[in-house]
Amino acid sequence: MKPDADPLLRSVFSRIGRPPEATFVPDPFQLESLEAVRQSDCLVTAPTGSGKTWIAEEAIEDVFRRGGRAWYASPLKALTNAKWVEFGQRFGADRVGILTGDTKENPDAPIIVGTTEILRNQLYDAMHQGKDLPCDLVILDEAHYLGDPDRGVVWEEIMIYLPARINLLLLSATIGNAEEIASWLSSLREKPCRVVRETSRPVPLYPLFLHPSGRVMPFLDQRRLYGKVAEFVGGGSSPASRGRPPHFGDILRVLREYNLLPAIFFLKSRSECDGALKTCRSGPGVHAGEAFREDLQDLFARFPYLEQHRQLHDLQRWRVAAHHGGQLPAWKFLVERMMKQGHLEAIFATSTVAAGVNFPARTIVLFNSDIFDGHSFNPLTGTAFHQMTGRAGRRGQDKIGFLALVPGRFLDVSHVRRLLFREPEPIESRIRNDFSMVLNLLLSQTPEDVRIIFERSFAAFQAAAKGKKPGRGLWEGFLRHVDFLKAEGFVGRDDRLTENGLWASKLRLDHPLLIAEGLRSNAFPADDEQLFAAAIAPFVYDGDQDVTFESKKIPRKFREAVGKVASVLKPLLDRMKAAGFPVHPLHLWPALVVYDWARGVPWDDIIRLTGINDGDLAMLILRTADNLRQIMSLRESHPETAALAARSREAILREPVVFEWE
Repeated sequence: MKPDADPLLRSVFSRIGRPPEATFVPDPFQLESLEAVRQSDCLVTAPTGSGKTWIAEEAIEDVFRRGGRAWYASPLKALTNAKWVEFGQRFGADRVGILTGDTKENPDAPIIVGTTEILRNQLYDAMHQGKDLPCDLVILDEAHYLGDPDRGVVWEEIMIYLPARINLLLLSATIGNAEEIASWLSSLREKPCRVVRETSRPVPLYPLFLHPSGRVMPFLDQRRLYGKVAEFVGGGSSPASRGRPPHFGDILRVLREYNLLPAIFFLKSRSECDGALKTCRSGPGVHAGEAFREDLQDLFARFPYLEQHRQLHDLQRWRVAAHHGGQLPAWKFLVERMMKQGHLEAIFATSTVAAGVNFPARTIVLFNSDIFDGHSFNPLTGTAFHQMTGRAGRRGQDKIGFLALVPGRFLDVSHVRRLLFREPEPIESRIRNDFSMVLNLLLSQTPEDVRIIFERSFAAFQAAAKGKKPGRGLWEGFLRHVDFLKAEGFVGRDDRLTENGLWASKLRLDHPLLIAEGLRSNAFPADDEQLFAAAIAPFVYDGDQDVTFESKKIPRKFREAVGKVASVLKPLLDRMKAAGFPVHPLHLWPALVVYDWARGVPWDDIIRLTGINDGDLAMLILRTADNLRQIMSLRESHPETAALAARSREAILREPVVFEWE
């Protein structure tokens, strides 16, 4: 592949460079948003990198200066940790606390940064205790998660339960129906919710097309495909028949030639990201300056175990890295830090990097017009596309950003052209019943109260707009859950929680009934923190991966302990299945993996024996630790078990699973 550029691009490429240093002046939409949230609620939708965090920080400053308190909630632990550090630098570390499943620091601080689930749980507790949430401003970042199939329910619950006196600031780059959401909030909270919409990107985006020959050309002519791109696409055969995409190293050379680096390559899978590194290993490598070496050594001082990382050589010699969910959290942090500091030419990432973390580049490179949703591949949505292209162009560092399209089997050029002019999709309500939600609502509400809550939900608001009866399905589902909880002894005939129901409501996790049944039946191991951690692990694994072990290598006491849990819970699982509730299969292998880790088997040995990715093993351990944290909350009803859960958590939370952010 020989680098070549269409003559029309000369004027475009001449715009590449760093904008002149300038004193920061807030944009009109930032000032409008700040003024709005001083008075009432505000929903801000603006492109990635346009300065939504500035609005959040100034709004917090306003509240803090008046002696008030603020809560900043995000969906991602990585984003939450990053904001904790940033806010600590601005407001003072003693004034900022953090609450996530992994970290609890300074929880009584006037400024709290945390995950959205923790905020929802605090609202449950406040309603139960008849208290008001001690807060004057709540900021929900990445507010488009309201439409997330798995977690959107948490966002909606927060909006429903949040006292109206607390102003609400919603921030997102991708909300297609902001006015509808604001109308619902206005009717729900009986106060105005102003929409502030900014459409212009802080760094303009220019789409390019990379021909297999190495020629770079414009992708569009006005809103149509550029003539030579149209010729290529319609030249007697579709791109799907034109063989494999070019070598990643070749693409890097083309981008380097025209000063289009650094770049984020969005690829289909983790294995593609890892495999892409191999194609970059040619030539003498990229010269490493003193700043590169110093920054890398600083990171090694914090994470010494990463000095043996199998992809470190690629990062050091060729300045490229892979970034995906199969990697250690600390490695992803290192890659992000090195990229932000300008030390890397490219990262190869799955679409997950597009969400949340501030991680831009000059160019993003797309090979596919579809995306994996966790179950299957579907055409890219406007929302996902805007999240990806929002990473192209770094505010303050680039005058122009680029989208480079590489043709291949999975790139529908016409679909991408349409996406460039498509708005993000409207958000649909994702509220639903589950046992944890029902138990926690019954802590403080009567069934009639709950019926009214459902009638005021976003789901009901949207149903009413479509001429449907609002809230009926939610209400019927709630009653079905209540009937089952009554049969199992967690709810009494008076629709109030029994003694068992009261402590079970504290288990704010995916499978509270199963763990509650295990606790009240004494099914879990006692006096052995390693076995206890192992017994909890099957409840957190929701994938379909299977790992086999030789029977003779499985310790007898482990087999007996986990077998007891499975046999005790089988009748409840059968009753749940008969009642039509989804049943969670309890896999043996997550228990054995966590057991090995808890009793000191080296990390690399577990990875080698099981074939599990670093990131998947870290996630299994972190989610197990989060479930153990929930069991630790049962100090009054189950003091010995709560203490055992604390020891179990301590046994599994160590490097390389956890690391200090700063």
